[in-house]
This record gives sequence, structure tokens and C-alpha cells, in this order.
Amino acid sequence: MAESTPRILGEHHYALTSTWTGNTGTGTSGYRDYRRDVSIEVSGKPELLASSDKPFRGDPSRWNPEDLLLASLSECHLLSYLHACVTAGVVVVSYRDQASGMMREDGKGGGSFVEVMLRPEVVVAEASMIDAAERAHAQANEWCFIANSMNFPVRHQATVSALA
Repeated sequence: MAESTPRILGEHHYALTSTWTGNTGTGTSGYRDYRRDVSIEVSGKPELLASSDKPFRGDPSRWNPEDLLLASLSECHLLSYLHACVTAGVVVVSYRDQASGMMREDGKGGGSFVEVMLRPEVVVAEASMIDAAERAHAQANEWCFIANSMNFPVRHQATVSALA
């Protein structure tokens, strides 16, 4: 029996630069002596202004790590879902997600997300596509790289309607 060559899965590498921009002149000389401002740069993309969340002395006008995690999960599901719909012959004409997440502090200075809920509202071209469009959410969840990397549940409460 001939040996088969193992399938090599693709590796994808990502790089960015995070630069702390919150030094007010004395560095981290004290907990209240610096801003939590950060710039995040990826080559060829607009700079993202970030900070910690407001309860952690951050700038509420900037993206924080918790926002970015939730955004990553929502966008990954959206993109995976669109692909699942294409493969199922479903024509999506609009998609909007009202995502939410809960992070719990551990009382020792850390914490973790315990759940994220995605609430996609999908409109498909025809009523005959609704069942397949609803099933496509399970496929999207299986395909989403970001959701598959989490150690907490990523749940879905999807609604699907049709134009016709």
C-alpha cells in the first residue's frame, strides 16, 4: 500500500506594531501618572487609536482591547457566514450584528470574557432561502477562526427574513 502524503494546512502570519503614546513626561512613575493611549499600526492600513476601557483609566473615545475582541468575533462570523451562504446558494442582501460580551474581573487584577452573544439580523433575497440561511450560522461558527480560538462560548441569536 502506497503511503499518502499528509495534507499540509496553510499557515497565516500577522504582524502589527503597538506603540504606547501615553507618557505624560514621567513614564509609569505612578498608577495615575500616565495615559493608557496606544496606537496600533498594520502596514498599509489606517492607524487605530486605542486605550484601555474607561473603568481602567482609559480614554472612552478610543478602541479598547475588549471592543476589538468583540469586533473580531462579530466580523469573523459575518465573513464566515457570507461564505457559508454562497456555498448553500443563499443570497444575503443585508447583515447587521448587535453583538455583546461579558467580561468578569477575578478580583486579583485580571479577568476574562465569559461569553459573547452575536445577534445577526440577516435579510435574504427570497423566503425559500430562510431555512438554509439559518443553518448557515452553524457552519459559519465552525469556520470562524476567531471563535475557534476562544475559551468561552460564542453564542448566536440570529434572525433571518426575506425581501420577497
